[in-house]
Amino acid sequence: MIDAETLLKFFLKKKISFFSGVPDSVLKNFTELIDKKKLKHIKAVNEGSAVSVAIGEYLSSGKLPCVYLQNSGLGNAINPLISIAHKQVYSIPLLLLIGWRGDPSLKKEDEPQHRLKGVITPNLLKLLDINYVILNSENNLKKISKIIDESKKKNKIGAILVKMDSIRGIEKKLKNKNLNQGIKRIFFIEKLIKKIPKNYKIVSTTGFTSRELDYLRKKDNKNSNSDFYMVGGMGHSAMVALGISFKKRVICLDGDGSILMHLGSMRTVGFYGNKNLKHIILNNGRHESVGGQITTALGINFKDLCKSLGYKSYFLLNLDKNTDKTVDLFLKSKGPSLLEVKINTGSIDGLTRPKDFLKIKKNFMKKTNV
Repeated sequence: MIDAETLLKFFLKKKISFFSGVPDSVLKNFTELIDKKKLKHIKAVNEGSAVSVAIGEYLSSGKLPCVYLQNSGLGNAINPLISIAHKQVYSIPLLLLIGWRGDPSLKKEDEPQHRLKGVITPNLLKLLDINYVILNSENNLKKISKIIDESKKKNKIGAILVKMDSIRGIEKKLKNKNLNQGIKRIFFIEKLIKKIPKNYKIVSTTGFTSRELDYLRKKDNKNSNSDFYMVGGMGHSAMVALGISFKKRVICLDGDGSILMHLGSMRTVGFYGNKNLKHIILNNGRHESVGGQITTALGINFKDLCKSLGYKSYFLLNLDKNTDKTVDLFLKSKGPSLLEVKINTGSIDGLTRPKDFLKIKKNFMKKTNV
């Protein structure tokens, strides 16, 4: 294990002072420290954007930037990595700091959505011609130094694979005036599922949203055939829901970090969407499931945005007392429509995760009349 402070001091000594990325639970102690030190830090909406802004930083400064991400986000990052930064194109040096979920060497097996990516990550980096070193203690700093020096000297991409629980830091409760801006997420979801007609399907985004929906179903001893949990594929919930909406009525339970990751999907929903699709954004301005890092969603006017993108109507919910009325109006509206729910941070303790995915898929695909 290595202290976040030690790792950051090492980077600064190697003249790496620009950071961009997408929050990850494995790296949260390090990224929180970057904010605390007030270094140049761009929180990108997706990994491809994080790589791209780092490319721009290098083109303007000539200095090696660091891009941090979870290994599940490598798919988003590959395009700019190989079509712009790779040595066969512009040969732009980058340092990737990658949280390694699904690491097959760990005794405790990771969640199913991380397992395959965890196994293939080292080979994927090799395939991309990216040299890497594994970080799990201070003893790796000499190897990391060589990767950094090689990136600078040869103008190429290098990577650090960070094992789970390898970066030590003091977790502090994040303070923000917007953290308690609305209602509890689980309270809203419980209200929603009691009001939804039986012929509606639900597509729920990654993280606590799917976990709390699953918890509520189990609490009521209901094995619902209405829910499809997006346990992976962050940012793609709206598109899955759109595909379903051509045959069935569907509600997309989205998050602010998720929708920002592929914001263009809202235009696709608005352009091709129909009355069967209802879109909900649970907005707390945080990547809560991976450590509570901020998103940039709280400054967005989703009302004007969604209407300009082709949604038929917009609803806002931020107070408990308005829940029933607002949800009723939203469900009766002609789709595609958007409901923005301002929620508090925080979740209940002891949440489990959806399991038995093949059974969930089979139940979800049972015929339902539109």
